[in-house]
Amino acid sequence: MVLNMIKITIFILLTGLGMVGNIFVFVNYMCVSCMDPGKKPIRLILIHLTITNVIMLFSKGMPKTVAEFGLENFLNDTGCKIVACLERVARGLSICTSSLLTVVQAITLSPRHSRWRRLKLKNPWHILLFFLFFWILNLLISINLIRSILSRSKNTSQSSKSDKYCYFLLKIRGENWLFLIFMALRDTMFLVVMGGASVYMVLLLHTHHQRVLHLQNKFLRKAPPEIRAAQSVLLLMLSFLFFYWTDCAISLYVTLSLEKDFLAVSVREFLTLGYTIVSPFVLIHRDGHLAEYWHA
Repeated sequence: MVLNMIKITIFILLTGLGMVGNIFVFVNYMCVSCMDPGKKPIRLILIHLTITNVIMLFSKGMPKTVAEFGLENFLNDTGCKIVACLERVARGLSICTSSLLTVVQAITLSPRHSRWRRLKLKNPWHILLFFLFFWILNLLISINLIRSILSRSKNTSQSSKSDKYCYFLLKIRGENWLFLIFMALRDTMFLVVMGGASVYMVLLLHTHHQRVLHLQNKFLRKAPPEIRAAQSVLLLMLSFLFFYWTDCAISLYVTLSLEKDFLAVSVREFLTLGYTIVSPFVLIHRDGHLAEYWHA
């Protein structure tokens, strides 16, 4: 009972903190974008990332918090389907958007004579086409949940994985495995792209550091804006990869474990929301404009 209360308290605090951080970053970037006529694709991507984080917190954090208070049957079938689809779509959008952020920042940082520089978007609004593609892709990958998710309030004798408020039916095993394969391919593809772009940025930053080391010691007090932006993106990617792979490791342990480990399950639930909570504060810490407003 005491452990449950501690878990509920931590979950409420983290979910609330994540909501506040993401909404703060979203509002500030929206205001800056409205006032600044020169729209930057990085800014649009970060706005989309915060929207994705809010959806994740709404679909994962809030239902979990309500369920921990003992209200297990507060969602009907339609509610369960919507919440489950939003959660999976938001998770996929987080991977896709983070990968796109890394690639766009790597292109922005690349030298003018580089081939990658030719891929730079001439119109920042073209980035919306990528967002549309990501939404369609992740909605298609999540469409099987419409048939597989039922409310816990509905009695069922079918073999299922259950949450405290929804059932995940396993009656269509072949179909579910097919969608799991699609999810794995999506994750692998975008993680490889993210990793490649991150390594490329690290090499560019190392080269830049070697070239201007003597200037930094004599003249430069702060790194150029594009360098600081690249460092922020790399820090975001490190946070994402940490939470992603740690979540995968603990999920594998929980799946293979013969007995239910309360601590491992609780840690996994926190890790699922970890990136959505940490990422806005990484941006606030790295962006001087956001930091000033946050302290105010």
